[in-house]
Amino acid sequence: MCLIAFAIGAHPACPLLLAGNRDEFFDRPTQPLHRWPDSPVGIWAGRDQRDGGTWLGISEAGRVALLTNVRSAQPGPGARSRGELATRWLQGDTSEDAFAAGLDPGAYGGFNLVLGDLRGGGWTWLCNRDPLAPHTDHAAAALHRQDLPPGIYGVSNAALDTPWPKTQRLKTAVSRALESLDTEAAWLPPLRAALADDKLLAPDALPATGVPPDWERALSSPFVRAPERGYGTRSSLVMRVQAGAVGHRAELHEWTHTPSGWSPSAPARHHLSL
Repeated sequence: MCLIAFAIGAHPACPLLLAGNRDEFFDRPTQPLHRWPDSPVGIWAGRDQRDGGTWLGISEAGRVALLTNVRSAQPGPGARSRGELATRWLQGDTSEDAFAAGLDPGAYGGFNLVLGDLRGGGWTWLCNRDPLAPHTDHAAAALHRQDLPPGIYGVSNAALDTPWPKTQRLKTAVSRALESLDTEAAWLPPLRAALADDKLLAPDALPATGVPPDWERALSSPFVRAPERGYGTRSSLVMRVQAGAVGHRAELHEWTHTPSGWSPSAPARHHLSL
């Protein structure tokens, strides 16, 4: 995932509402959202078939993990796959404190990792880059942590809530959707429209992350289309979790895309009890 906006505890009937796009090279093998048959706990997530991890998922125990990378001019692979961090949280039962204490920030490329526990109510953001200078490569990475109170947040390939226009666009759509949760025809379209937005920023409005200006501009829209590079938005996901008298119920909509652009087909839908 390279763009996610999410609301936690911002609506009494909806402890979590999120929308996100995953950007990746199209030749990297990927499985769409599904229940992992080989997991010891019930995990629903897409899966990177090269390294086996995920970028966004939810477990039937109520755990949520959201992952993006941090852009830099020379990212380089880490010794370990970032996707294993999300998977480890989803499959585990340790606290946020224990998880963070056992994480080696220098073993991974730059990442943002949001950990959520719908049953316990805790949410935490972890990052192994300096939030004030996230695009600078650090020889000695350190782990930065911020516990998240109720609110609406956004993350792309900088630090949490860096006000990139595409991040702000999606956060605004999440805020609008929260006002119309009773009717799918009202709450889902704003999220879909924001995720499908492929309008590029003007050159003078681009962030400076260290990549070439033409690449920076290609990545500036919420929905990325760079077929000449074999790269773009591979999938889009909307997740709504509703609070019930006994537990929670999650509703997920996923669109998968080709290099030609946004998929015209209806999303795959999944429902699960937590």
